[in-house]
Amino acid sequence: LSVLLLAVNGGFVAAEFAVLAARRSRLEQMSADGDRRAQAGIRASQELSLMLAGAQLGITMCSLGLGAMAEPAVAGLIESALRDTLKLPEGVTHAIGFSVGLSIVVFLHMVLGEMAPKSVAISAPERSVLWLARPFVAFVKAFRPLIVFLNWLANRVVRLTGTTPLDSAAAHSAADLGVLIRQSGAGSGGTPGIDPTD
Repeated sequence: LSVLLLAVNGGFVAAEFAVLAARRSRLEQMSADGDRRAQAGIRASQELSLMLAGAQLGITMCSLGLGAMAEPAVAGLIESALRDTLKLPEGVTHAIGFSVGLSIVVFLHMVLGEMAPKSVAISAPERSVLWLARPFVAFVKAFRPLIVFLNWLANRVVRLTGTTPLDSAAAHSAADLGVLIRQSGAGSGGTPGIDPTD
């Protein structure tokens, strides 16, 4: 069960970064080409704030589960080995077992449950979205009332800082990109070979 929780935690982390990094235009192209999995990715990008809140809820649930199950299980194995081999006092074996067990679980959680999935999702965001978006969207749908409430509370805190929360990823239209190009050309005195008015 601890291994399963570690894998699911990694799935939430990968889904979170994949939804952030995936190009909406690429997902729309995949959907137009008939890949139905891309539709879930598009839906996720349309409710980005809610999806990220759902990912954080899932990660928190898995982390709490790992802390409740994995650490005592690993610590118990270490304590048993120390008692059988070194015949150490109960207090000493418990302290060593707890410290080593917690270190092992935290290490695995960081590397396998956080860092590795993040790197995979950033390296191949669209492919990761195709694999993860459907179960991710299903999870958010199942816990939607709780996620909406938690997200609302978080947005209230964000507004206290003078920042307006966004519900979807910012995307540049063709007109927006044209403005950016013209501004860039005007600010640098023009770019050789490029007409800023195009």
